[in-house]
Amino acid sequence: MQDDSASLTACIPRLRRYARALLGDRASADDLVQDTMERGWHKLPSWRRGGDMRAWLFGIMHNLHVDRLRQPALSTVELSEELHGSLPAPAPGDRLEIRDMQAAIQLLPAEQREVLLLVALEELSYEEAAAVLNIPPGTVMSRLSRARERLRLLMLGQTPVSTLKVVK
Repeated sequence: MQDDSASLTACIPRLRRYARALLGDRASADDLVQDTMERGWHKLPSWRRGGDMRAWLFGIMHNLHVDRLRQPALSTVELSEELHGSLPAPAPGDRLEIRDMQAAIQLLPAEQREVLLLVALEELSYEEAAAVLNIPPGTVMSRLSRARERLRLLMLGQTPVSTLKVVK
């Protein structure tokens, strides 16, 4: 049980990174991570030993995120920035590019953003991402392809065009 507890705790930085990229808001991301860890701790006996705990926790996080999207929003207020650790500051030229990338990622449709972050940021395999999102691996690949293309166009300052056709 102590090894499981250490494995659970070791996943926190990656969960925080994914949640922040997914939500774009530090406080909401930290709340999501906390709820994920709480649910993971309580459901630890149901985790299959030998499985990837990180993918299991991402699945829990995804389900919590979807549940939150379905609920009416509550207004919250950030209490203090001093409580949060800070990352080393990027080089001045990189800051704008990072900001532009974050903004472009937030413009992606939610299903594309989730797949992109799980595969590109969290380095999950297509199969692991499919299990987390409860979709087929082929759907992961197509959403990832569309997300990368849309992100590329957004970063170039171009407006992505929809390739959907109306069938009569």
